[in-house]
Amino acid sequence: MRRILFFLFLVSHVYNYGQFQKIKLEEAIKIAQKKSPEYVRAVNTYRSGYWRYRNYQADFLPQLSLSATLPSYTNSITKITNDEGQDIFVNQNQSIIDARLRLEQKVPFTGGAFSILSRLDRVDRFGAQEATNYSVVPFSINYFQNSLFYNPYKWQRKIEPLRYEESKRNIIENLEDISLTTCRLYFGLLKAQVSLDIAKKNLSNQDTLLQITKGRFKIGKIAENELLQIELSHLISQNNVTTNTILLKKTSQDLARYLELDTESIELEVPEKLEDFVVNLDRALSEAQDNRKSVIEFRRRRLEAEQRLAEVKGTNRLQVDVYANFGLNNRSDEYAALFQDYDQQQNISLSVGLPIFDWGVTKSRRKMAEADLDLVKNDIEQEKQAFEQEIFLHTLNWSSQRDFLATSETAKEIALKRYEITKKRYVLGKITITDLNIAQSEKDKAVVDYLNSLEKFWLDYYTLRRLTLYDFKTDEKIEIEDIIFD
Repeated sequence: MRRILFFLFLVSHVYNYGQFQKIKLEEAIKIAQKKSPEYVRAVNTYRSGYWRYRNYQADFLPQLSLSATLPSYTNSITKITNDEGQDIFVNQNQSIIDARLRLEQKVPFTGGAFSILSRLDRVDRFGAQEATNYSVVPFSINYFQNSLFYNPYKWQRKIEPLRYEESKRNIIENLEDISLTTCRLYFGLLKAQVSLDIAKKNLSNQDTLLQITKGRFKIGKIAENELLQIELSHLISQNNVTTNTILLKKTSQDLARYLELDTESIELEVPEKLEDFVVNLDRALSEAQDNRKSVIEFRRRRLEAEQRLAEVKGTNRLQVDVYANFGLNNRSDEYAALFQDYDQQQNISLSVGLPIFDWGVTKSRRKMAEADLDLVKNDIEQEKQAFEQEIFLHTLNWSSQRDFLATSETAKEIALKRYEITKKRYVLGKITITDLNIAQSEKDKAVVDYLNSLEKFWLDYYTLRRLTLYDFKTDEKIEIEDIIFD
């Protein structure tokens, strides 16, 4: 027992006189929003959405590419078709060098793509009939479209900006989630510190009361039962100190790890109540609809379902592919003669495909896409109602939370005062140890209840911010600084 008490004394000594890092709730949240693992995850998620949007924008800009074969050599017997349409085998011993420069531009209004091509080829034949041939295409204008009834670019221009707006709102919501997590960890450690302080004070009081009770028992003023009860209370107080010391260690580690702090010796302050402000339900709903990611997500999901249906309708029935080309070309045995007297190069093709009998495959695909669209619409409608109900209930709860906090604070003050009066009366011998234990238990419970109420008050405040992405305390939208990517 002495070793245990000595160990607890050392823990208490280190805790009370060590080097502590003092942190307030707002400071802890600021640290977490810059260093916590959730912040790193939120930034990486936003970075992915940012570069996806940049890729979408760049995809509609002109694309210039160069490709070349340097060289391709063949020495083998190959089957070819001659001018009479006969297949013959010939010996090929040659090398081919070619280079292509291509400029391509997507056409979002039609769903096709324009391209301008420039090409130069050289073929060297080896063996008994050595020769060199050149071919050039100074320019060739091409247009290709693989469907006249479905334009994927039109849907991309509707969906991708919404997806990027989602990512911007999502990182703000993630930062508010970090605030909530930090608040829970902060109050977890704060309650552990207060509980340990209560346990130590109770143990100190029990030491004093035990000595008084032993003196009364010796002179026969109390029965042995009361002495045994105070001894039991003293042992329980020792166990409470041990239990709360371990809890303090765990909660301090949790907060220090989350904030990436260099020390687990953290001293917290009890947060003060916020200045009184009123949250109007209509205003809360309006801000949530303007700011939340969910509203954008609803629109994006519906558009994606409509896109799938449009794709099925546009590709499941009549299929029409268009290809057109116009340009100049020339060939020669001499390189210098390539760039004169060009010949015209022009092609146009229209491919048509029409399913005649497919056992209902076309119809079933269309019906599935229509059913998926109806399902998405129904899900979105249900989620909208849940979205509005959550804000309604939380706004209603917030309006009464300040009253609950004031009530628990008054209860704490009454319980503390009652305990002090009860302890003095016990010392004077006017009440039994049972009455004192009841007052102590009610006092400890009132202190913890007040901290729980204060924790819920702050959690409700940050939940309100999370639900609306609006700070009603400062009367402004919640925004973040621009995040720069290399």
